[in-house]
Parts: sequence; C-alpha cells; structure tokens
Amino acid sequence: MMVSEREIFSLSGPLYLTAIDWRNTDHRRCAASSLVQSVYVLERDRQQNRQLPNALAPPWWEFFHFRLIQVLVDTEDQSYFGAIYEYKYPNPHFNYKTMDDIQNQNQNPPKYVIAFRGTIPKKGNRSQDFKLDLEIFHNNLHNSSRFHRGLQVVQNIVQNHGVSDIWLAGHSLGSSIALLIGRDMVKMGIHLETYLFNPPFTSLPIETFIKNEKLKHGIRFAHSVLTAGLSIAVNSNRPKSQQSHDPFTLLSAWVPYLFLNPSDPICAEYVGYFEHREKMVAIGAGEIGRIATQNSIRSLIANARGKDQSEPSHLLPSAFVTINLSHSPDWKRAHGILQWWKPDLQCNCKLYQFR
Repeated sequence: MMVSEREIFSLSGPLYLTAIDWRNTDHRRCAASSLVQSVYVLERDRQQNRQLPNALAPPWWEFFHFRLIQVLVDTEDQSYFGAIYEYKYPNPHFNYKTMDDIQNQNQNPPKYVIAFRGTIPKKGNRSQDFKLDLEIFHNNLHNSSRFHRGLQVVQNIVQNHGVSDIWLAGHSLGSSIALLIGRDMVKMGIHLETYLFNPPFTSLPIETFIKNEKLKHGIRFAHSVLTAGLSIAVNSNRPKSQQSHDPFTLLSAWVPYLFLNPSDPICAEYVGYFEHREKMVAIGAGEIGRIATQNSIRSLIANARGKDQSEPSHLLPSAFVTINLSHSPDWKRAHGILQWWKPDLQCNCKLYQFR
C-alpha cells in the first residue's frame, strides 16, 4: 500500500529544529503538533499492520525525546484516537525540580503529553470519525466514549504525577476532545497547558466567506443582540441557583493556546469570536457581547425545551491565539496539522483574556 509522504518524519517533520528550546513558544508549538501528528501515524501503522522496524510513527515522538507509554483505543471501531507520551531526559543527571524550574515551569519540557488526533476520512475511520464530527455540531461530544476515556486517563495522570508537567494537545476533532477535557479539569481547579490546533467552531463560517469587514461586524452584532436577548429570556425562567452558575467566569483564568487559519472554514470563526468581543467593548456594547459570547442560540433553545443543559462547545473565555497568515492553497491544507511546524510560518499572536 502506498505510504503518504506526510507520514514520514524524515520527509515532513521539523528536522530544522536541531536543538529544542522549551522556552521558545514556536518550539513548543512544533513539539505539540508533531505529537498530535504521531497519533495520526500510529493509527495508519495499525491499519496497515506496520510493525517495528517498519512503523512510521516512532520518529515523530523520539525526535523530541518522548516515549509512547499508552495508546487510547476507541471501543466502537478499535482505532487509535489518542496517545500518552512521557518525556525522556537526554541527560540522565538532569535535575528537573530545581528552584528555578519551579519559578519558571515553561523553560522545561512537559513530563507527559496526552495527544488526540482528528478525523481520518478513509475507510476504517470515517464512519466513527464522521459520527463524532456530527456530535460536535449537535453539542453532544461530551457523551462520547472518546471524551470519557480521555478524561479518565488525564485525571489518572494528574492524580499520580501532579499538574504542572502535563500538556493536552489535539487537532480538529481531537482539539474538541482536548478542549472539553481541559474545561472539565478547570472546574476541578486544575489548569493544564493545552494546545488546540484548528478547533471546530460550530457556526456559520462568516470569517471565511464574507470579506467585507463592515458586513461581518453587522452580522455579528445582530447575532449578538439576538443571542443575548434570548439568553436573558431563557435565564429569567430558571431557578436562581442555576442563574448564578457562571462557567464563563470560572473558565476565564485558563488560557489555552489556539492555532487558527483564517482560510480554514472549520476553525476560522474563532478568529471573529475573539475579535468581535473586543469590538463590542469598543462601541460600548461589552455586556451584550459578554452574554452572547458565552451562549449559542442552539444551546439556548435546547435549554428552553428542557433538554441537555450542557455548555456550548465553543465556550472559551480566554486564549492565546496564533493565526497563520501564510498562504494556504486550499482549505484542506488550511485545516491540516502539518502547517504548524513549517519553518517559514508567518503568524500573528495575541492574548485574549476575559475579565
């Protein structure tokens, strides 16, 4: 069977990183995205029965001095959807927990990374993966076995090894899983460093298909007014105990890393999601923007009808957003994981923090 060049680390990996500086945000991005890519390749190895020494996945984690300690298996189709990696220190005498390390955690590699792949649109994967993609759209991914399995292993690692040395990472469908896990951990008082590549935003892709800035702002403003009004109407009929529950404020101190491409219709609306909040504040409509941002019309209607009152899948108050400004020839490459370790990547980075 033909092997894709994208699966071969020596052809597609970030070989230009001759030395990894864990204080460098670009290097951390490359490491996180490469570990997510390794999950894709692990699944392809499984499907094609590629065993060592013919397996293609190991170089994707070994290059960054990690070892694979566990694969996460979907009970529905037996596919590998995630993996747990442990860092192996090149210098066995390296003292990880010096006082300087404690004061500046980001100068060190993570001890563990839990990574989740996205959708593989090929035979053997597409049935279950597409089914879960629909669950994102219906705001029901939190009921999937992949989410529950992922949350379970993350809780176990945190319980056994602490919080500061653990990363979550995911791409596309996998970033939705990592986002849900990260949010649930925040509600337990645990903030994990999280890398979300091309996370799906379940809304009309205004950012991608409407180029007129005034028209975009007008559509978003009207949508915000409608959403805020519906939210006030729905919440006015709730018991006061439920009205006081504000997950948006609770989650605001958690700042995951978001990696977006404005040419990717699957994730691009996150760009407008954060920029629109700032514009609403600038025109004196910050309160409307705040209410609208933490709700979706779909979830509000479901809540009003007495259905599952889960939070909208896009609920993310704060984030460190990286936007890929490099040209993407088509939407598939704009959505792909490989863009995130390209040496000539042109990015715009900005911190959005809800207050």
